[in-house]
Amino acid sequence: MRILLDYRPALRERTGVGEYVHELASALARHLDPSDTLTLLSSSWKDRLEGGRVAGAVVRDLRIPVRVLNLAWHRLGWPPVEMLAGPMDVVHAAHPLLIPTRRAAQLVTIYDLDFLDHPERTRAEIRRDYPALARAHAQRASGVITISDFTTDEVVRRLGVARERITVCTPGAPAWAPRRAPRPGGPILFMGTLEPRKNVGLLLKAYAALLERLPSAPPLQVVGAATQAAGPWLRAMAEPPLAGHVEHLGYIASDKRYDLYSAASMLVLPSHLEGFGLPVLEAMTAGVPVIVSRRGALPEVAGDAGQIVEPDDEAGLAAAMHRYLTDPAFAAAAAARGLARARIYSWDASAVALHAAYRRALDRRTGG
Repeated sequence: MRILLDYRPALRERTGVGEYVHELASALARHLDPSDTLTLLSSSWKDRLEGGRVAGAVVRDLRIPVRVLNLAWHRLGWPPVEMLAGPMDVVHAAHPLLIPTRRAAQLVTIYDLDFLDHPERTRAEIRRDYPALARAHAQRASGVITISDFTTDEVVRRLGVARERITVCTPGAPAWAPRRAPRPGGPILFMGTLEPRKNVGLLLKAYAALLERLPSAPPLQVVGAATQAAGPWLRAMAEPPLAGHVEHLGYIASDKRYDLYSAASMLVLPSHLEGFGLPVLEAMTAGVPVIVSRRGALPEVAGDAGQIVEPDDEAGLAAAMHRYLTDPAFAAAAAARGLARARIYSWDASAVALHAAYRRALDRRTGG
């Protein structure tokens, strides 16, 4: 098979989607058949995708502004990608909208459907195209890739895609060794882009309540790039009662995140919605207890390893953090369950499933 994978989300700073695309591409390259080729597609006016980013993959780096190319692809269905990258058998978009092809089988990736319920939380391009086009594109696709059972159920229910056309390829656990010992006095860690659905406001309020109850509580480290919506949260971090207790570290590259996890007393991710929640898996892999909200795929990922709270329960979140800090045995048991749970998530297993999905999609396209 001649496979083209959309690598654009991983071109620059790799947040959750970018990390997913990069690691899945790297694992896929290890599981190709001898007759397969894997081409990574990038498109940018100023950022270049160098060769060798993913061992075993060919790079097709287009000097076309990504917004221009997306507008043409999403709204005009042109140009077919073969005009830009050569003949392909399978073309896999790293987002919910199809990449136009002449003859190749087309797959899309759907992480979650938050863009349907809350378009105001998304970028202008996503607001313009995803709500209007995602359903038709998913139904036309030769295959749909999701990252959790939660998202699969949503795609079946809300987009009308037959379940047998969907393949779940979850993120895999990073290749980290568990930390040597718990850090009961370590910082409380939040990891994620500072955007509305991450529920940062509730986290700050709950942490302030924790400080009232436990003045000796460790600092809160907020890790992630700040969006335009983050202004009120950044101001709150700089003012009493949070000033001096909360540190915004900004975006941290994936190869530097382990040190943050290994020093943390816990990870807190109280999002309104996550299609998966990669920081939860990263924390469990490092041996860090987690607290998540009862929304989206977070309970699915954390399983019995974490405390689960409602995303509007400020007091409940404060109490959950307090328990990890004051009950070391409880925190250690949660961390142990997390280590066991993290082992079920494998990039290699997802790559094998993805390769099989490509073969089925090609068979559908060719009538095989």
